[in-house]
Amino acid sequence: MSLTIALVAVLGVAVLAALFAFRRAKGLRGGGARLNSLPFYHAAYTFLWAALPALLFLAIWSPVQQGLVDTAVLATPQGQALPDFDLQRNAILGEARDIALGNRSVGFNSEASVIAPIYASAMARYAAVGGGIALLLALGGAFFALRRIGVEFRARTGVERWIMGLLVAASLIAILTTLGIVLSLLFESIRFFGMVSPTEFLFGTQWSPQMAIRADQAGSSGAFGSVPLFWGTVFIGAIIAMIVAIPLGLMSAIYLTQYAHANVRAWLKPILEILAGVPTVVYGYFAALTVAPVVRDLGISLGISSASSESALAAGLVMGIMIIPFVSSMADDSIAAVPQAMNDGSLALGATKSETIKKVVLPAALPGVVGGILLAVSRAIGETMIVVMAAGLAANMTANPFESVTTVTTQIVQLLTGDQEFDSAKTLAAFALGLVLFVITLILNLIALRVVRKYREAYE
Repeated sequence: MSLTIALVAVLGVAVLAALFAFRRAKGLRGGGARLNSLPFYHAAYTFLWAALPALLFLAIWSPVQQGLVDTAVLATPQGQALPDFDLQRNAILGEARDIALGNRSVGFNSEASVIAPIYASAMARYAAVGGGIALLLALGGAFFALRRIGVEFRARTGVERWIMGLLVAASLIAILTTLGIVLSLLFESIRFFGMVSPTEFLFGTQWSPQMAIRADQAGSSGAFGSVPLFWGTVFIGAIIAMIVAIPLGLMSAIYLTQYAHANVRAWLKPILEILAGVPTVVYGYFAALTVAPVVRDLGISLGISSASSESALAAGLVMGIMIIPFVSSMADDSIAAVPQAMNDGSLALGATKSETIKKVVLPAALPGVVGGILLAVSRAIGETMIVVMAAGLAANMTANPFESVTTVTTQIVQLLTGDQEFDSAKTLAAFALGLVLFVITLILNLIALRVVRKYREAYE
């Protein structure tokens, strides 16, 4: 029995048990008894007890089964004859798995065809074990729930407890995922800082992560000063892009909420939000093929000899256009949520439309506006494709927007591209960059929350 069949069987048992519980509770109600909970809640309670424990077991068993199957295969004489080299052995096991599942007929390695029948037998055996346990859990849960059906049983309370448990589990998954990301960055960063001085990394101005293989090798200095990378990230994502996105996004939101006719708003708002759905690679092509040449020609016409076809200005302009919907949508919702009484009171006191917007509406909507700007900044800081295609990979420490710069995310991609060994400073530098970027973003968010809280208290 495969896990898919087990899943269907568990759901079938749960549905049948729920139907039986519904009819039983309805029968009690039809006999004149006054139930504490409606029959629907008895059915839902039974379904949850029959389905959720078994499904949770299947979710845990699926990855566990893979390890058990590999162990069982490697314990056979054919498995022990496989190469000791982990990469080659795992490749053979992967091919054997594909043959066993029917995804391919033969593998590149002859050993895979020999291992495939053994692999298929082990998969079937452990799938039957897991499916059988899941089915027993489903039957046990259904039996437990059906025994509790009665006039005084509070089935609704039981259902609400299950739902509360699911909500708590979902919250814990989000929290534990964040914790896992932070810990993975932290541990790998500690390994990196054991090879490279934190002072050099945080305050150094030279970035050249190519480590020398030989003592006499040229061009591999191994400099890990991250300041040029963070400056490029701030320069493109938090300065140039925000100069474009904040005014255009905020003015678009003001026009759509305060001046535009309802029919005009119904057309313009979806068209504006289409910008958020355009793939970033399309923005990258647009920046590299259209905007970058124009920026370069502009720089040359202004007498800037260092103007490059890959520049911070080209990437920042296109990135600013890309994040306009983030600023506009959040500002639009916040401005629309301002009570109409505040507008009417300001106008009744003799203020003009523009004065009302400037002195009343925008201050009251400031928390939402700041939230939209923060979301846009986070989106810009994490952007990679536009920077790779339009700004280049040079780690330059410059304030000239017509020169090529790079960002933290772009360098992380470069460091982790291809087959990498996670025991060198070059590869581990990607985790250190990610950790510092995470800390900087967290600090900015905390500062912004303090600002938002201050103004929110003034207008509540």
